[in-house]
Amino acid sequence: MAGLYETDFYQWTVEQSQLLALGKLQGLDLENLAEEIASLGRQERQELENRLGVLIGHLLKWQYQPNKRSRSWQVTISNQRRAIKKLLTNNPSLKPYLDTAVQDGFLLGLGLVLSETKLKKKLLPTDCPYAIAQILDANFPDDINEDLE
Repeated sequence: MAGLYETDFYQWTVEQSQLLALGKLQGLDLENLAEEIASLGRQERQELENRLGVLIGHLLKWQYQPNKRSRSWQVTISNQRRAIKKLLTNNPSLKPYLDTAVQDGFLLGLGLVLSETKLKKKLLPTDCPYAIAQILDANFPDDINEDLE
């Protein structure tokens, strides 16, 4: 017989939350609760990687397609930087993972560039060309804050 976790996940979360709030530990579904908490942590790491991918992809497009730069790219770069900084502020334990997240984000960003542009893979870097400080710097590259139409 399937439990509530398998048949009505939302109701399961409501019940587990209520049991925790009341301190009724005996009724908790510890196995699934532990997995869900671990999953939340993985989601934060995945969000960091995804946001870095979008940011790095746009930095690459900015660098390799200067004639196609747009206000939209500037806004995306700025928004991703802001979201990444907020994510790191709210989850400081992600900071030691940042080097790995940049590597994974670079691969996502490279995929974004290849799918959204006509740039050839052989013309793009094989490793992330940006330091973490550059990636998060609101004034990098030097011309990122120029007015565009």
